[in-house]
Amino acid sequence: MKKIVLKINAWLHLWLGLISGIVVVILSITGCALVFEEEIKYSWLYSASPDHPQQTELLAPSVVYQKIKNIYPDKELESFWYYGHRKPIKIGINHGDTLMYVNPYNAQIIAEVDHEDFFHFMDEGHRHLWMPTEIGRPIVGWGTLLFFVITLSGLILWWPKRWSKRMVRQSFTINWKTKWKRINYDLHNVLGFYSLILALVMAFTAMMMSFPWLRKSVIDLAGGYPRSPRKTEVVQPETYRQKINALATADSIWYKVRTEIALKNKDAVIIHIPEEDEDVVYACTDMQDGSWRDLRFDRYTLELLPTSQQPIGEAKTAEWISRANFGLHTGYIGGLTTKILYFVASLICATLPVTGFYVWWGKRKKKNPKKTTKKKLVAI
Repeated sequence: MKKIVLKINAWLHLWLGLISGIVVVILSITGCALVFEEEIKYSWLYSASPDHPQQTELLAPSVVYQKIKNIYPDKELESFWYYGHRKPIKIGINHGDTLMYVNPYNAQIIAEVDHEDFFHFMDEGHRHLWMPTEIGRPIVGWGTLLFFVITLSGLILWWPKRWSKRMVRQSFTINWKTKWKRINYDLHNVLGFYSLILALVMAFTAMMMSFPWLRKSVIDLAGGYPRSPRKTEVVQPETYRQKINALATADSIWYKVRTEIALKNKDAVIIHIPEEDEDVVYACTDMQDGSWRDLRFDRYTLELLPTSQQPIGEAKTAEWISRANFGLHTGYIGGLTTKILYFVASLICATLPVTGFYVWWGKRKKKNPKKTTKKKLVAI
């Protein structure tokens, strides 16, 4: 029975690997490119410093808004992404294909970056293989699911039959002094083992994003979300509504988030400029290690609404899993250290279908001794 199970496992590992190999290679390579997007893409922007060293206070959204509007009166400035001191403010432009970066101390425009850049291209490949979303996303989801199964079956194949000194050495080290076929096998077998845990984490968190049924199942098993508070809609007189200035509201909420609400990275805040018909203003804070905290404010009272998220440290298990999923998938969860580990693991994952294919192809090409003997006899 054990032999049958092992044969089935080997068969699944082979054919599921051949089916999903190209998808895994694309996802792994694009994932490598995206791990250090922030460090590469914004490294030169993050060097922005004030013209006057004594100026240390960040400009409020309304001040930045007015200065940009004086230069570009026709642009609709939608959102302001503050990353903190000595880092530029990213401005989202409504119905625009560019992002604007400005100095946080004098609102001087540093750069206007096309949204359709190299990293956006990599992101589209990672999310839906550069196909239409409705076609590419399911392929990515199911390809990731197959990779998850392949990784588990690979662990069974890797497991030494005996824990002798020789078997342990072969399972944990690469013999660089032997023939290429053996080196290739070791690259597949040994490196696959060392990347196992991170590969499983990356695959499972990707599946959480791809399959709502899986996400719901995990959340339910972890205790479920707390019951959502009832939404209370505050209806203000029309005369009062007209007196509310959108920029003044954004300034007040921006200041309130930094001084009263934020717990981590307090100067990093996202603030949206509310439209005329919007009664709720969105903001974001506690952006650190791949997680964030969504906030919603009543436009008229500036009170934090019950639908806002609590600090992630106060979140129960289910909510923590949901909010930390992005950081767990990308490597942001532990800062630069985990980013490096994720990069190496993703790079290894990109090689596994290639080395695995070569292992299979080598066995396929291997001559059968019986057939060779028959051919020789026929020739005689």
